[in-house]
Amino acid sequence: MPAEGVNAVEQDAGREPDTVRASTLEPARPRPQLVRDSFLLLDGEWGFAHDDDDRGVAERWFDGRDLAGSILVPFPPESPASGVGETGFHPIVWYRRTLTDADLAAAGHRSEQRAIVRFGAVDYRATVWVDGQMVGSHEGGHTPFAVDITDALDGDAREHVIVVRAEDDPHDLAQPRGKQDWEEQPHSIWYHRTTGIWQSVWLESVAPQHITALNWTNDLTDGTVTLELRLSRPGRASASVRIAHEGRELAAATMRTSGTRATLTIALDGQRNGQNYERLLWSPDRPTLLDAWIELTDDGGRTDAVASYLGLRSVSWSDGALLLNDRPVTLRSVLSQGYWPESHLAAPSPDALRREAELIAELGFNSVRVHQKVEDDRFLYWADRLGLLVWGEMAATYTFDERAVQRTTAEWTEAVLRDRAHPSIITWVPLNESWGVQHIASRSDQRAFAEALFHLTKALDPTRPVISNDGWELGTSDLWTLHDYEADGGILARRYDVDAVELRKLVSGIGPAGRRVRLPGTADSGQPVMLTEFGRGEVGG
Repeated sequence: MPAEGVNAVEQDAGREPDTVRASTLEPARPRPQLVRDSFLLLDGEWGFAHDDDDRGVAERWFDGRDLAGSILVPFPPESPASGVGETGFHPIVWYRRTLTDADLAAAGHRSEQRAIVRFGAVDYRATVWVDGQMVGSHEGGHTPFAVDITDALDGDAREHVIVVRAEDDPHDLAQPRGKQDWEEQPHSIWYHRTTGIWQSVWLESVAPQHITALNWTNDLTDGTVTLELRLSRPGRASASVRIAHEGRELAAATMRTSGTRATLTIALDGQRNGQNYERLLWSPDRPTLLDAWIELTDDGGRTDAVASYLGLRSVSWSDGALLLNDRPVTLRSVLSQGYWPESHLAAPSPDALRREAELIAELGFNSVRVHQKVEDDRFLYWADRLGLLVWGEMAATYTFDERAVQRTTAEWTEAVLRDRAHPSIITWVPLNESWGVQHIASRSDQRAFAEALFHLTKALDPTRPVISNDGWELGTSDLWTLHDYEADGGILARRYDVDAVELRKLVSGIGPAGRRVRLPGTADSGQPVMLTEFGRGEVGG
């Protein structure tokens, strides 16, 4: 039933609407599951300056007049692709871009609408000004944010100035940084830093009341899908949704809403036929995606229309097996660190994200763990299309204090909410190898934090397994996962080619890295046991 609406009415139209299909767009759009007909990418050349002495705010650099350098957005200034290529310690950087009337028109902007600038990711702390007026800020280097610039636009000006200040302190170990090095030059298993804008920036023009986020879930047992909407402002409106596959409309529904959130459950009648039950399910062998279109129309007749897509599938575990669509699934997975020498955490191009997913599949893998990074969701789009099973992981801090707890919790929440509608993601990994909770086996506060992250993730998304601390020292967890860097392949094979009793002994004791696999007092309820990192190399990947 609708959470903040009434009168949900299901209909049956029988044909696919003649409009954008989000599941087949090439190249992939930013926010691939929430696509509008018109938008304007703001990637390209921007003005740029380092601000090592932190004098930019006092000297009003937000007016945009003192940023004489240039950078190619969205590539970080440490990377060669940016045109800057400066890898030293530069904790503060500034960006400037001119926005013209022609740009606004290209984004479909009209006077009665709201102009929204969206940032895929800015590492780590960002503040945005338009025409000298601050319009928003965000903290978190891997998650998106948006600013409404409408009220800051000088109505008499033909050009407007967007300025971004990004702060990324390389010595702040309480920032979730993942594999970014805190030393000046990369050492051991860490990489050059990624500072500032590293995912696409784009402009959208939307109705005052519009869809800001959505989520899809499904219940395979009763053949229904549920759509959750978040809206920009309260107010009475009508929301309609249509779902189709390969030219045939499967279902349609409408509802009335008055708040900022709405929920609609829709029956897919064909899924209630047991003989056809598996026809539309998403899996690596058949990555079936359904297209969807949502329209929100307020009582003044103003409409926001978006295209989306979804996949029907379930993920669970039982009797020591990981289950996809209630069937055991065997993973052949690769650890992807999402790092390019020429562009660092940023992909060299949208097509590079596609090629990354294609190469994983071509090499014979059906799964990928995106390691220590919340990846650009255009990669997840290709994983959805190609049938890759993805492990979604948070970037780690390297110290434990109240700042690390607050920052990790906030950013991980944003990451899960952004990505939970992707069918390709089958499990969540908030912590890896006790990074940021180095004394979890002996300190109750660090263990409590790991337990809290597990339960927070389950609260945000109860539809997937969660791994509390991948590798070792696991508390409450849906999977027991081990990292084993034994260099002798024969020893490695013998260690895991054992019966269930011997495998449970391994999980209940000291693991290959000399760490407990399970923390004391943690119950083994028959969770699947998985080897999630192995091979030649250093422990600590």
